[in-house]
Amino acid sequence: MAVSDECKLKFLELKAKRNHRFIVFKIDEKNQQVMLEKLGSPQASYDDFTNSLPPNECRYAVFDFDFTTNENCQKSKIFFIAWSPDTSKVRSKMLYASSKDRFKRELDGIQVELQATDPSEMSLDIVKGRAL
Repeated sequence: MAVSDECKLKFLELKAKRNHRFIVFKIDEKNQQVMLEKLGSPQASYDDFTNSLPPNECRYAVFDFDFTTNENCQKSKIFFIAWSPDTSKVRSKMLYASSKDRFKRELDGIQVELQATDPSEMSLDIVKGRAL
């Protein structure tokens, strides 16, 4: 499974320049390549992010999560989210599952990984809990 250069470039922008709040990636099955699907502006909310994931199709995504620690320090962590809804096609789930580790290796700087099959598994409370 190839990864488009645009995917790597936009991830570096998110990580280093903080130009994006989130990135959604999809696998182009015909070309056997991970492609960029959507970019979230730096002002985008977590709801904007979750609403950009299709309800019946698998996706990979990264989200730059800002939070305040218990010691009152501002921090951020980059989350990798493997979105694989129960309602998606079995073939699609298998393709995303088998390509995930290789794709993640291309994105140097992921700090937390989440696997979600429905929105409740990636609620803001869960993300906050994993960040701290």
